Amino acid sequence: TLGRISVRALLCALLVLTAWGAQARTVAVGAASFEDPVVVDHVPLQINGSGIRTRFMIKVYAAALYTQGKVASTEAFHKAAGPKRIHLVMLRDVPGDELGKLFTRGLEANLDRATFSRLIPGILKASNLFSECPVLKSGMGFTVDWVTARGAVLNSSCIARTEVINEPEFYAALLNIWLGPKPADDELKASLLGTAARSPRDARPGSGEAAN
Repeated sequence: TLGRISVRALLCALLVLTAWGAQARTVAVGAASFEDPVVVDHVPLQINGSGIRTRFMIKVYAAALYTQGKVASTEAFHKAAGPKRIHLVMLRDVPGDELGKLFTRGLEANLDRATFSRLIPGILKASNLFSECPVLKSGMGFTVDWVTARGAVLNSSCIARTEVINEPEFYAALLNIWLGPKPADDELKASLLGTAARSPRDARPGSGEAAN
């Protein structure tokens, strides 16, 4: 039954997390920190890569990409089955409407006109979620999860609301803001996929304290 399947999935996740217990850590990325591992839809996910988005030499946000197994390319990420997550944490105060506009531009840069038009309902839902928060203050953030039975699940720490967008194509398009052929930040893309040369912007294991 569905109840038994859910309990079995939860028990499996607990067993895996127990095995990982000794390896559990907090990864510091700039002034942000990310838990590793996390659980999405009863499935443990580990950080595939993490880094910092800069714009005009200013650190805007830190990001961590979570997967079940290591991936080193955008194609491998999209082909991977099961739950996935990207988690962003602001490193400066960012107006919600500004963030929404930047993400819309990122989507446009990686989509043809026909696909963009087809995804407009989901794009509007995501933009509205960001716009509902007047300012995402430093330390605030949001997660974008892929949950097979639901679709793209967006949560913002600024407002107590979850937005669910069902189309699989939308999740792939949204993640291509960071992983697509024209990413928001080339160095961040390489860091998320674990292919970047180590630099001062890279993450390091930490105790939850802010990094300089």
